[in-house]
Amino acid sequence: MNTVAHTPSLPAPSRPGENRGQPEALAESALELARLVLVRGPISRGELAREMKLSIASLTRLGKPLLDSGLLIEGPLVADGTVGRPVRLLDVPNNAAWFVGVKVTGDSLQAVVTDIRATILAEAVLPLPEKSSAAVVAGIAQLTEQLGAQAGVAVAGVGVSLGGQVRPDGVVHRAPFLDWKNVPLQSLLQDWLGLPVVVENDVTALVAAEQWFGAGREVPDFAVITVGAGVGYGLTIRNHVIRTVDTGLGLGGHFPLDPNGPLCAEGHRGCSTAMLSIPSICLQISAALGRPVDYGQALDLAAEGNRAAAAVLEAAAKSLGILIAAATNLTMVNTVVLGGEGVALFAAKEATVLAALAAGRDPEAAPVKVRVASADFTEWARGAAAVAIQAQAFIR
Repeated sequence: MNTVAHTPSLPAPSRPGENRGQPEALAESALELARLVLVRGPISRGELAREMKLSIASLTRLGKPLLDSGLLIEGPLVADGTVGRPVRLLDVPNNAAWFVGVKVTGDSLQAVVTDIRATILAEAVLPLPEKSSAAVVAGIAQLTEQLGAQAGVAVAGVGVSLGGQVRPDGVVHRAPFLDWKNVPLQSLLQDWLGLPVVVENDVTALVAAEQWFGAGREVPDFAVITVGAGVGYGLTIRNHVIRTVDTGLGLGGHFPLDPNGPLCAEGHRGCSTAMLSIPSICLQISAALGRPVDYGQALDLAAEGNRAAAAVLEAAAKSLGILIAAATNLTMVNTVVLGGEGVALFAAKEATVLAALAAGRDPEAAPVKVRVASADFTEWARGAAAVAIQAQAFIR
């Protein structure tokens, strides 16, 4: 078990930040203003004042230092839909800073470089020769340099996401797929890169990306359900991503869905992992057909009318609807974002999913909006970049 993290043997690069003074965060009110402009911009001062419950005069005083420093910019004169003079919308320049996001898997590093709004500028994949912390740190350092050069930008910060429990100080308390316990990944990377680094659970990072750059632009409360190698669950309430001591344990993967379903590796019958995860779905169909079947083949077989594949996918789709209903009922949110490599299940069996969701809801409950995120694996890396943006975008 990799319990001790060693500094990579390669020579560490120079630290671009070591000759600068210590960075300072904005005051809380100014930070809230900058965040609102980043998430909602371009936006008028009137709308910002209403959002922040400030007078226009107070907002102008608060925003002046941000404009003077270049953190905020003014756009051209536009009509804002009200009677009166045109206004200049406030915005955050997209070239204000650039961030690298890296998703760590058991056999590779998926990385992207983004602008301050998490728009992907370039991406790269690096196979992992081994699961040691030294290999991961060296690989992330290589990708950070490579992507910065590829996009022609100076990277301001790095976000890293992985499946497992991550403490607030960036120590990976547990990552079973890497066989890690108590690895200080954040400090190792900061020492190596000389840049600010944030390490986060991968599902929580996806939720953070949705909070600022996805569903959170429209609603303050939503849930994220991911389906892939396992089943993940995350939540945002009142524009805050929920993090607890149990975040990263994969508790959403053990939610009971079908008392007659198959067993998961932990011995839970019909839990969300047993019913929805890609390995379980493929294993069930492979066993029924007597030959190996991957996820794409499973979906194709079901579409072609293969009875075994169709039965497994139908049960999975029903279970997904039940899980969405449970998430919305228990948390009282009405927006759910589906993500992960297994979201093709929803497209293939949307009617079944929505029927099971409706059956699990009170007839008078508000309708549930289901949004499907990209199944592209770069979304996980973009989520890692988003947590870096949230932590570092307005530190100078």
